[in-house]
Amino acid sequence: MSRACALWQRVPAPVVDIVLVAVAAVDVWLNMWDHTRLGVAPAAVGCAALFFRRRFPLGVFLLTLPVALMQDVAVVVLVALFTLAERSRNRLLLAGCVALSAVASSTPWPLAEVDRTMTLVFFVYGLATAAAPVLFGQLFQAQRDLARRLAEIEEAREHERALHAQAVLARERAQLAREMHDVVSHQVSLIAVRAGALQVATKDADAKEAARTIRSLSVTTLDELRTMVTLLRASGGHATELTPQPTLVDLHKLVESSGTHAELSGELPSAVGTPAQRALYRTVQEALTNVRKHAPGARAHVELWQDGDDVGVTVTNSPSTRPSLSLPGSQQGLVGLRERADILHGTLEAGLTAEGGYRVRLRIPLSTD
Repeated sequence: MSRACALWQRVPAPVVDIVLVAVAAVDVWLNMWDHTRLGVAPAAVGCAALFFRRRFPLGVFLLTLPVALMQDVAVVVLVALFTLAERSRNRLLLAGCVALSAVASSTPWPLAEVDRTMTLVFFVYGLATAAAPVLFGQLFQAQRDLARRLAEIEEAREHERALHAQAVLARERAQLAREMHDVVSHQVSLIAVRAGALQVATKDADAKEAARTIRSLSVTTLDELRTMVTLLRASGGHATELTPQPTLVDLHKLVESSGTHAELSGELPSAVGTPAQRALYRTVQEALTNVRKHAPGARAHVELWQDGDDVGVTVTNSPSTRPSLSLPGSQQGLVGLRERADILHGTLEAGLTAEGGYRVRLRIPLSTD
Protein backbone atom coordinates (compact mmCIF):
# COMPACT_ATOMS: atom_id res chain seq x y z
CA MET A 1 0.00 0.00 0.00
CA SER A 2 2.80 2.41 0.89
CA ARG A 3 4.44 1.67 -2.47
CA ALA A 4 1.21 2.46 -4.29
CA CYS A 5 0.90 5.73 -2.34
CA ALA A 6 4.46 6.64 -3.25
CA LEU A 7 3.77 6.00 -6.95
CA TRP A 8 0.53 8.00 -6.74
CA GLN A 9 2.39 10.96 -5.21
CA ARG A 10 4.75 11.05 -8.18
CA VAL A 11 1.86 11.81 -10.56
CA PRO A 12 1.67 15.58 -11.27
CA ALA A 13 -1.11 17.34 -9.36
CA PRO A 14 -2.87 18.78 -12.45
CA VAL A 15 -3.12 15.30 -13.95
CA VAL A 16 -4.69 13.97 -10.74
CA ASP A 17 -7.19 16.84 -10.66
CA ILE A 18 -8.21 16.32 -14.30
CA VAL A 19 -8.75 12.60 -13.70
CA LEU A 20 -10.87 13.31 -10.61
CA VAL A 21 -12.97 15.85 -12.50
CA ALA A 22 -13.59 13.30 -15.28
CA VAL A 23 -14.50 10.50 -12.83
CA ALA A 24 -16.81 12.82 -10.88
CA ALA A 25 -18.51 13.98 -14.09
CA VAL A 26 -19.14 10.40 -15.23
CA ASP A 27 -20.46 9.48 -11.77
CA VAL A 28 -22.82 12.48 -11.74
CA TRP A 29 -24.09 11.79 -15.27
CA LEU A 30 -24.82 8.14 -14.53
CA ASN A 31 -26.52 8.67 -11.15
CA MET A 32 -28.18 12.07 -11.42
CA TRP A 33 -31.97 12.02 -11.26
CA ASP A 34 -32.64 15.39 -12.85
CA HIS A 35 -31.02 15.84 -16.29
CA THR A 36 -32.69 19.18 -16.89
CA ARG A 37 -30.75 22.40 -17.24
CA LEU A 38 -31.55 23.21 -13.59
CA GLY A 39 -30.03 19.92 -12.45
CA VAL A 40 -27.07 19.71 -14.83
CA ALA A 41 -25.73 23.23 -14.29
CA PRO A 42 -25.01 22.93 -10.51
CA ALA A 43 -23.56 19.44 -11.10
CA ALA A 44 -21.23 20.73 -13.83
CA VAL A 45 -20.08 23.60 -11.61
CA GLY A 46 -19.42 21.20 -8.71
CA CYS A 47 -17.40 18.81 -10.89
CA ALA A 48 -15.38 21.59 -12.50
CA ALA A 49 -14.68 23.11 -9.10
CA LEU A 50 -12.65 20.00 -8.14
CA PHE A 51 -9.82 21.33 -10.27
CA PHE A 52 -9.36 24.12 -7.69
CA ARG A 53 -9.84 21.94 -4.59
CA ARG A 54 -6.23 22.33 -3.40
CA ARG A 55 -6.38 26.15 -3.27
CA PHE A 56 -10.01 26.62 -2.11
CA PRO A 57 -11.05 23.40 -0.32
CA LEU A 58 -13.94 24.92 1.66
CA GLY A 59 -15.37 26.85 -1.30
CA VAL A 60 -15.17 23.78 -3.54
CA PHE A 61 -16.99 21.70 -0.94
CA LEU A 62 -19.83 24.23 -0.76
CA LEU A 63 -20.14 24.16 -4.56
CA THR A 64 -20.52 20.37 -4.48
CA LEU A 65 -23.44 20.37 -2.04
CA PRO A 66 -26.05 20.66 -4.82
CA VAL A 67 -24.67 17.42 -6.28
CA ALA A 68 -25.21 15.72 -2.89
CA LEU A 69 -28.79 16.95 -3.05
CA MET A 70 -29.32 15.22 -6.42
CA GLN A 71 -27.53 11.90 -5.71
CA ASP A 72 -27.39 9.39 -2.90
CA VAL A 73 -23.61 9.02 -3.08
CA ALA A 74 -21.56 11.41 -5.19
CA VAL A 75 -17.82 11.05 -5.85
CA VAL A 76 -17.48 14.81 -6.19
CA VAL A 77 -18.74 15.41 -2.63
CA LEU A 78 -16.52 12.72 -1.13
CA VAL A 79 -13.42 14.09 -2.90
CA ALA A 80 -14.19 17.62 -1.73
CA LEU A 81 -14.64 16.43 1.87
CA PHE A 82 -11.40 14.43 1.74
CA THR A 83 -9.44 17.43 0.45
CA LEU A 84 -10.90 19.73 3.09
CA ALA A 85 -10.13 17.25 5.90
CA GLU A 86 -6.60 16.72 4.60
CA ARG A 87 -5.81 20.43 4.70
CA SER A 88 -7.85 21.77 7.62
CA ARG A 89 -7.13 21.35 11.34
CA ASN A 90 -10.44 22.88 12.43
CA ARG A 91 -12.36 19.88 13.79
CA LEU A 92 -15.50 21.96 14.41
CA LEU A 93 -15.53 23.10 10.78
CA LEU A 94 -15.12 19.51 9.58
CA ALA A 95 -17.97 18.33 11.79
CA GLY A 96 -20.19 21.08 10.36
CA CYS A 97 -19.29 20.10 6.79
CA VAL A 98 -20.12 16.45 7.52
CA ALA A 99 -23.50 17.55 8.88
CA LEU A 100 -24.16 19.76 5.82
CA SER A 101 -23.29 16.88 3.50
CA ALA A 102 -25.62 14.55 5.42
CA VAL A 103 -28.44 17.10 5.30
CA ALA A 104 -27.99 17.61 1.56
CA SER A 105 -27.91 13.88 0.82
CA SER A 106 -30.97 13.14 3.00
CA THR A 107 -33.15 15.94 1.65
CA PRO A 108 -35.62 14.61 -1.00
CA TRP A 109 -35.07 15.84 -4.58
CA PRO A 110 -37.12 17.06 -6.22
CA LEU A 111 -38.70 18.56 -3.15
CA ALA A 112 -41.70 16.49 -2.14
CA GLU A 113 -43.53 15.35 0.93
CA VAL A 114 -41.03 14.43 3.60
CA ASP A 115 -41.07 10.96 5.16
CA ARG A 116 -39.52 11.63 8.53
CA THR A 117 -38.51 8.06 9.20
CA MET A 118 -36.76 7.59 5.85
CA THR A 119 -35.26 11.05 6.06
CA LEU A 120 -33.74 10.18 9.43
CA VAL A 121 -32.41 6.91 8.04
CA PHE A 122 -30.89 8.70 5.03
CA PHE A 123 -29.44 11.36 7.35
CA VAL A 124 -27.65 8.76 9.50
CA TYR A 125 -26.43 7.00 6.36
CA GLY A 126 -25.26 10.34 4.98
CA LEU A 127 -23.39 11.09 8.21
CA ALA A 128 -21.55 7.77 8.03
CA THR A 129 -20.77 8.24 4.35
CA ALA A 130 -19.49 11.81 4.80
CA ALA A 131 -17.48 10.90 7.90
CA ALA A 132 -15.42 8.29 6.01
CA PRO A 133 -13.49 10.69 3.68
CA VAL A 134 -13.05 13.13 6.57
CA LEU A 135 -11.43 10.42 8.69
CA PHE A 136 -9.20 9.37 5.80
CA GLY A 137 -8.24 12.98 5.18
CA GLN A 138 -7.31 13.47 8.83
CA LEU A 139 -5.31 10.23 8.68
CA PHE A 140 -3.33 11.48 5.68
CA GLN A 141 -2.76 14.77 7.45
CA ALA A 142 -1.42 12.97 10.54
CA GLN A 143 0.78 10.79 8.33
CA ARG A 144 2.19 13.87 6.62
CA ASP A 145 2.85 15.55 9.96
CA LEU A 146 4.53 12.41 11.27
CA ALA A 147 6.75 12.16 8.20
CA ARG A 148 7.74 15.81 8.62
CA ARG A 149 8.46 15.25 12.30
CA LEU A 150 10.56 12.18 11.56
CA ALA A 151 12.52 14.17 8.99
CA GLU A 152 13.16 16.90 11.58
CA ILE A 153 14.28 14.29 14.12
CA GLU A 154 16.64 12.72 11.58
CA GLU A 155 18.02 16.14 10.71
CA ALA A 156 18.56 16.86 14.41
CA ARG A 157 20.33 13.52 14.80
CA GLU A 158 22.56 14.26 11.83
CA HIS A 159 23.39 17.62 13.38
CA GLU A 160 24.11 15.93 16.71
CA ARG A 161 26.36 13.37 15.02
CA ALA A 162 28.21 16.17 13.24
CA LEU A 163 28.71 18.01 16.54
CA HIS A 164 29.92 14.80 18.20
CA ALA A 165 32.37 14.20 15.36
CA GLN A 166 33.66 17.76 15.72
CA ALA A 167 34.06 17.29 19.48
CA VAL A 168 35.95 14.02 18.97
CA LEU A 169 38.16 15.70 16.39
CA ALA A 170 38.84 18.58 18.77
CA ARG A 171 39.84 16.20 21.55
CA GLU A 172 42.09 14.30 19.19
CA ARG A 173 43.70 17.56 18.12
CA ALA A 174 44.38 18.48 21.73
CA GLN A 175 45.78 15.03 22.47
CA LEU A 176 47.97 15.19 19.38
CA ALA A 177 49.22 18.60 20.48
CA ARG A 178 50.09 17.20 23.90
CA GLU A 179 51.93 14.23 22.40
CA MET A 180 53.82 16.46 19.96
CA HIS A 181 54.92 18.68 22.79
CA ASP A 182 55.85 15.82 25.11
CA VAL A 183 57.70 13.65 22.60
CA VAL A 184 58.95 15.82 19.72
CA SER A 185 59.90 18.79 21.88
CA HIS A 186 61.81 16.46 24.20
CA GLN A 187 63.89 15.03 21.38
CA VAL A 188 64.50 18.26 19.47
CA SER A 189 65.51 20.20 22.55
CA LEU A 190 67.97 17.42 23.38
CA ILE A 191 69.45 17.78 19.90
CA ALA A 192 69.75 21.54 20.40
CA VAL A 193 71.48 21.11 23.76
CA ARG A 194 73.96 18.58 22.42
CA ALA A 195 74.64 20.73 19.35
CA GLY A 196 75.24 23.78 21.55
CA ALA A 197 77.64 21.83 23.74
CA LEU A 198 79.49 20.55 20.68
CA GLN A 199 79.70 24.06 19.26
CA VAL A 200 81.41 25.28 22.44
CA ALA A 201 83.69 22.26 22.94
CA THR A 202 85.01 21.56 19.43
CA LYS A 203 88.07 23.29 17.95
CA ASP A 204 87.41 22.19 14.39
CA ALA A 205 85.91 25.01 12.33
CA ASP A 206 83.80 22.71 10.15
CA ALA A 207 82.45 20.81 13.13
CA LYS A 208 81.71 24.08 14.91
CA GLU A 209 79.79 25.35 11.87
CA ALA A 210 77.86 22.07 11.56
CA ALA A 211 76.98 22.20 15.27
CA ARG A 212 75.84 25.80 14.90
CA THR A 213 73.65 24.84 11.94
CA ILE A 214 72.15 21.89 13.79
CA ARG A 215 71.39 24.06 16.81
CA SER A 216 69.86 26.78 14.62
CA LEU A 217 67.65 24.29 12.83
CA SER A 218 66.61 22.75 16.15
CA VAL A 219 65.63 26.14 17.52
CA THR A 220 63.61 26.88 14.37
CA THR A 221 61.92 23.50 14.64
CA LEU A 222 60.99 24.14 18.25
CA ASP A 223 59.56 27.51 17.30
CA GLU A 224 57.45 25.97 14.51
CA LEU A 225 56.40 23.19 16.84
CA ARG A 226 55.20 25.78 19.34
CA THR A 227 52.99 27.35 16.66
CA MET A 228 51.58 23.98 15.62
CA VAL A 229 50.85 23.02 19.22
CA THR A 230 49.04 26.32 19.78
CA LEU A 231 46.88 25.80 16.69
CA LEU A 232 46.07 22.22 17.56
CA ARG A 233 45.13 23.07 21.13
CA ALA A 234 42.87 25.94 20.05
CA SER A 235 39.77 23.72 19.91
CA GLY A 236 40.78 20.76 22.04
CA GLY A 237 39.74 18.96 25.17
CA HIS A 238 40.58 15.76 27.00
CA ALA A 239 40.77 12.62 24.91
CA THR A 240 41.82 9.03 25.09
CA GLU A 241 45.55 8.47 24.95
CA LEU A 242 47.33 7.64 21.72
CA THR A 243 49.21 4.38 21.43
CA PRO A 244 51.87 3.16 21.91
CA GLN A 245 52.53 4.98 25.18
CA PRO A 246 55.53 4.83 27.51
CA THR A 247 55.25 3.44 31.05
CA LEU A 248 57.38 3.38 34.20
CA VAL A 249 59.59 0.70 32.66
CA ASP A 250 60.90 3.36 30.27
CA LEU A 251 61.83 5.82 33.03
CA HIS A 252 65.39 4.56 33.46
CA LYS A 253 66.10 4.98 29.76
CA LEU A 254 64.49 8.44 29.80
CA VAL A 255 66.66 9.60 32.71
CA GLU A 256 69.85 8.18 31.22
CA SER A 257 69.28 9.83 27.82
CA SER A 258 67.97 13.14 29.19
CA GLY A 259 71.20 15.07 28.58
CA THR A 260 71.32 16.22 32.21
CA HIS A 261 73.01 15.06 35.39
CA ALA A 262 69.96 13.19 36.64
CA GLU A 263 69.42 10.25 38.95
CA LEU A 264 66.37 8.12 39.63
CA SER A 265 65.36 6.75 43.01
CA GLY A 266 62.36 5.04 44.55
CA GLU A 267 59.95 2.41 43.31
CA LEU A 268 56.24 2.13 42.79
CA PRO A 269 53.96 -0.90 43.21
CA SER A 270 52.92 -2.91 40.16
CA ALA A 271 49.28 -1.99 40.86
CA VAL A 272 49.79 1.47 39.32
CA GLY A 273 47.42 1.72 36.35
CA THR A 274 48.56 2.43 32.80
CA PRO A 275 47.11 5.98 32.64
CA ALA A 276 48.89 6.83 35.91
CA GLN A 277 52.16 5.41 34.59
CA ARG A 278 51.89 7.55 31.47
CA ALA A 279 51.21 10.65 33.57
CA LEU A 280 54.25 9.95 35.76
CA TYR A 281 56.43 9.38 32.71
CA ARG A 282 55.29 12.57 30.96
CA THR A 283 55.87 14.58 34.13
CA VAL A 284 59.46 13.37 34.39
CA GLN A 285 59.99 13.93 30.68
CA GLU A 286 58.69 17.51 30.78
CA ALA A 287 60.60 18.36 33.94
CA LEU A 288 63.94 17.07 32.55
CA THR A 289 63.31 18.89 29.28
CA ASN A 290 62.82 22.14 31.19
CA VAL A 291 66.04 21.47 33.16
CA ARG A 292 67.99 21.17 29.92
CA LYS A 293 66.43 24.26 28.44
CA HIS A 294 66.39 26.60 31.42
CA ALA A 295 68.99 25.26 33.89
CA PRO A 296 72.04 24.00 31.95
CA GLY A 297 74.59 22.27 34.14
CA ALA A 298 72.09 21.69 36.95
CA ARG A 299 71.68 18.36 38.65
CA ALA A 300 68.26 16.73 38.77
CA HIS A 301 66.82 14.16 41.12
CA VAL A 302 63.80 12.07 40.12
CA GLU A 303 62.07 10.42 43.08
CA LEU A 304 59.22 7.95 42.82
CA TRP A 305 57.16 7.63 46.00
CA GLN A 306 54.00 6.24 47.54
CA ASP A 307 51.99 7.97 50.27
CA GLY A 308 49.09 5.83 51.47
CA ASP A 309 46.60 5.49 48.63
CA ASP A 310 48.52 8.01 46.49
CA VAL A 311 51.57 7.65 44.31
CA GLY A 312 53.67 10.32 42.72
CA VAL A 313 56.95 11.61 41.45
CA THR A 314 59.05 14.60 42.44
CA VAL A 315 61.64 16.08 40.09
CA THR A 316 63.97 18.56 41.74
CA ASN A 317 66.88 20.33 40.09
CA SER A 318 69.63 22.56 41.46
CA PRO A 319 70.33 26.06 40.10
CA SER A 320 71.98 26.29 36.67
CA THR A 321 75.75 26.53 36.52
CA ARG A 322 76.03 28.28 33.15
CA PRO A 323 73.89 30.62 31.03
CA SER A 324 70.84 28.95 29.51
CA LEU A 325 70.39 28.58 25.79
CA SER A 326 67.86 30.79 24.06
CA LEU A 327 65.33 28.12 23.18
CA PRO A 328 61.67 28.92 22.47
CA GLY A 329 59.00 27.49 24.74
CA SER A 330 55.42 26.61 23.89
CA GLN A 331 54.13 27.52 27.37
CA GLN A 332 52.00 24.39 27.20
CA GLY A 333 54.12 21.84 29.08
CA LEU A 334 52.88 22.46 32.62
CA VAL A 335 49.39 23.13 31.29
CA GLY A 336 49.34 19.67 29.72
CA LEU A 337 50.69 18.09 32.91
CA ARG A 338 48.00 19.74 34.99
CA GLU A 339 45.36 18.52 32.56
CA ARG A 340 46.65 14.97 32.92
CA ALA A 341 46.62 15.30 36.69
CA ASP A 342 43.05 16.64 36.68
CA ILE A 343 41.87 13.75 34.51
CA LEU A 344 43.32 11.29 37.03
CA HIS A 345 41.92 13.24 40.02
CA GLY A 346 45.42 14.22 41.08
CA THR A 347 47.40 17.40 41.65
CA LEU A 348 50.49 18.94 40.14
CA GLU A 349 52.69 21.44 41.98
CA ALA A 350 55.54 23.35 40.39
CA GLY A 351 57.69 26.17 41.69
CA LEU A 352 61.08 27.46 42.77
CA THR A 353 62.96 25.88 45.67
CA ALA A 354 64.65 27.76 48.49
CA GLU A 355 68.08 26.97 46.97
CA GLY A 356 67.17 28.60 43.66
CA GLY A 357 66.33 25.44 41.81
CA TYR A 358 62.96 24.16 40.65
CA ARG A 359 60.63 21.39 41.80
CA VAL A 360 57.78 19.60 39.99
CA ARG A 361 55.62 17.27 42.09
CA LEU A 362 52.80 15.05 40.82
CA ARG A 363 50.38 13.22 43.13
CA ILE A 364 47.68 10.87 41.80
CA PRO A 365 45.52 8.14 43.38
CA LEU A 366 46.93 4.63 43.21
CA SER A 367 43.58 3.18 42.13
CA THR A 368 43.34 5.31 38.97
CA ASP A 369 42.40 3.19 35.96
